[in-house]
Amino acid sequence: MATAAATTTYGFQELRILTRKYSTVALVSAGVLHVSVIGAYYGIQKLMEEDEPVYTVRIMKYSDLGPPPSITNSQAAPAVSVQGPVAKPTVGTPVPVPDAEINPEQTIATQTEMAAVGPSIGEGVGDGGPVEIQEDVSIQDDGPPPDFVPVEKQPQPIPGNNPSPTYPEIARRAGVEGTVWVKIWVDKEGNPKKAQVLKSDAELFNQPAIEAAMKWKFTPAIMNNGPVSVWVSIPFRFKLNQGR
Repeated sequence: MATAAATTTYGFQELRILTRKYSTVALVSAGVLHVSVIGAYYGIQKLMEEDEPVYTVRIMKYSDLGPPPSITNSQAAPAVSVQGPVAKPTVGTPVPVPDAEINPEQTIATQTEMAAVGPSIGEGVGDGGPVEIQEDVSIQDDGPPPDFVPVEKQPQPIPGNNPSPTYPEIARRAGVEGTVWVKIWVDKEGNPKKAQVLKSDAELFNQPAIEAAMKWKFTPAIMNNGPVSVWVSIPFRFKLNQGR
């Protein structure tokens, strides 16, 4: 029994010593291997790097610079006269003449020469002044104004130019009544440019209200002694016994 216990104790101690030894060797070997791989990588990158180009900078003094060009030189460029090609004799239709009147030095122009004959270019007679070019200028309307525009005078409907909306026949038969609030964009001349529904009691009344709003006329809104475009809200009331 004593011999068996001693053998077991010896084997355990030997295993602990060998484990610690080989673990240390493995850890050191792994560290050396990693350092070698990383060092080789950076070493190769260092060897492959190219030398940066060296730039030479020349510093000049202000005294080394020449005088700047004069900005007061009013010498104009010499006028060049453009001279066009000399006009060729007028090419006419050949007419038969007696042999005694024939000029032996006269030749008949070919088709190519006839096509090349053009008006001569003479020297211009302008006074050298600026040339005015007139272009058609189209004035575009401004975009819609913001929801709130400060004004000194609000637009007002013009009497006789604010028709009532048409009562839908379906709503009339069904006995439906309601009110539609329409937001109208009034331009600088007092004309409606756009209309949209803000609030409605029934969708049947929306389109008739918009159509009526686009037929209204207003006095323009005034700001700083000038007309401006604004949005206005108009209620269109649909009553069975009342047009609006």
